[in-house]
Amino acid sequence: MPVSTVLLLASIGVISLFCQWLAWRLRMPAILFLLAGGIAAGPVLGFLTPEAVFGDLLFPVISLAVAIILFEGSLTLRFAEIRGHGKMVRNLIPVGSIVTCIIGTLAARWVLDVSWAVALLFGAISIVTGPTVIAPLLRSVRPDSKLANILRWEGIIIDPLGALLAVLVFEGIVSWGQGNVFGHSLYIFGKTLAVGFLIGAIAGYLNGIVLRKHWIPQYLHNAGTLTFMLGVYAISNELAHESGLLTVTVMGIWMANMKQVPIDSILEFKESLSVLLISALFIILAARVEFSAIAELGWGLVVVLALLMLVARPLSIFLSAIGTNLNWREKLFLSWIAPRGIVAAAVSALFAFQLQKLGYESAGALVPLIFMLIIATVTLQSITARPVARLLKVAEPAEYGFLILGANPVARMIGGALKKYEVPVTLADTNWENVRQARMDNLQVYFGNPVSEHASTHLDLTGIGKLLVISPYKHMNSLATYHFLDWFGDKCVYSLAEGDQDQKARHQTAEKIQMTRGLFDGVSYAKLASLVSQGYTIKTTQLSEEFSYEDFLKKYQNQALVLFTFDSKEHVAPVCSMEDLKPEDDWILISLVPPQARKERKEKEGGAEAGKEPSAGKEPSAGKEPSAGKEPPADGKPSATI
Repeated sequence: MPVSTVLLLASIGVISLFCQWLAWRLRMPAILFLLAGGIAAGPVLGFLTPEAVFGDLLFPVISLAVAIILFEGSLTLRFAEIRGHGKMVRNLIPVGSIVTCIIGTLAARWVLDVSWAVALLFGAISIVTGPTVIAPLLRSVRPDSKLANILRWEGIIIDPLGALLAVLVFEGIVSWGQGNVFGHSLYIFGKTLAVGFLIGAIAGYLNGIVLRKHWIPQYLHNAGTLTFMLGVYAISNELAHESGLLTVTVMGIWMANMKQVPIDSILEFKESLSVLLISALFIILAARVEFSAIAELGWGLVVVLALLMLVARPLSIFLSAIGTNLNWREKLFLSWIAPRGIVAAAVSALFAFQLQKLGYESAGALVPLIFMLIIATVTLQSITARPVARLLKVAEPAEYGFLILGANPVARMIGGALKKYEVPVTLADTNWENVRQARMDNLQVYFGNPVSEHASTHLDLTGIGKLLVISPYKHMNSLATYHFLDWFGDKCVYSLAEGDQDQKARHQTAEKIQMTRGLFDGVSYAKLASLVSQGYTIKTTQLSEEFSYEDFLKKYQNQALVLFTFDSKEHVAPVCSMEDLKPEDDWILISLVPPQARKERKEKEGGAEAGKEPSAGKEPSAGKEPSAGKEPPADGKPSATI
């Protein structure tokens, strides 16, 4: 019984959604499941035949989708970021690209006996890793922050640069294929480069000006930019054959490096497209893979993959690490992690089709080569990276740190108190003034929405395993709560009360109330901010037999609010309920305490009598309370592990 086209199109969306959900549940890159789903629907079950569904529109649709992917990737390339992420990242981009491209090219040419053009294109495509496969892997593996930053920024930077290199190589091959003599081929290649760079730069500048000056309304920024980019892609292809991909890549890079252009909001269009357009694209591409093409490569395929994973990558890492402070364990771990991703899969299918039209018979080997490289690297490295990190002793300890939603004065005060105990803390806020003040306080911050697509690749959660919602923005609080409930788990997401305790049930989110854990004895953000404005300050207290928890409460007349506790095993935990709090004598409390009474302040100014607590600034003896803002003595300072 023939299947209708409508049912086939709908099934692509259903399969892509299921693959995305499965990737979320298993904490693995979605591309692995999308490729597996496409292969199952195509060559395995024979349910989906893209050529029959799309007909002549198949490759125009693929080419437009690839243009969107390259444009989105190029929007993330800011040249200032290349300079700001250490010598290893700066070395790895050029050195790793050159080494991988050379070894990949020679391996494909000599082992598989493909043409030099196809081998060179394979070498260029194989250098691209990408944040879409690196970020989920890092979250699962949790290497130390230095290695996580190297891998993350390598993926972010190499994604557009690798795409640009692959496009340039492809343009050179196409130009050579159209020219009968060397001079004519060189002319066509030069024309392609000129059109690509010129049109891309002009289009990027014009679109940046439009966005910067708000000549179109905010709600049209994403749709307008996407539509304009596709139009520029089509015009560029008309002016110079196959120059469109280069044009949109240059356009994205130009916009990314313009000042005061709201690039982050433009990147949001990928959040919807990744589930619909991009996910569907990989289902379609994988459905076209033929097992016979993979079988024809034989054991040569295994050899090529082994050379890239076991020779090219380690050689790139060890050469790039010359002059850095990386030890051999860190180098070995970096040598094992290099999963390929979306750009490699997308451009390989499009380029293979174009090369086959030009008469390159061995171009059919390009797609199975790249797809098997993706599957091998993503699968093997996702499964083994965590054990390898533990074996090499480069894995982070348990995730005891806190992501704080909000960088307001209250959140900064709390973040600063935790940082004194070496607890990893990151503050996230969309208010620039709050972020600026947090940076001045030497706190790690993320400027933006922590649940955005941009945050999924740029927000460093190394060592972070809990969320504290300390923000007045109720809508963002709810979004962040649901997002991190999925990621951290319901026992690791803490939020302040909504504020209006007597509000009707229909104004509250039942699931949020049931699943999150209340913070700081159920106080609201407004209440905390009010206490701080009244002069309440953060104070650290070391409990002992001589100064018990009851003494602490009595001292502040039950007006102190305990925020965090460090127990005898040096575990840090937020306090949810003061009534249920039963600290032991050797615990440490971090509390929000009221300003000193006038009488007590005068007594301390006159000199404390024997038997009274020491004055502020003196190191406390055993069983007495240290002064506000001072760290406890060395024998009482926890290392904040959990």
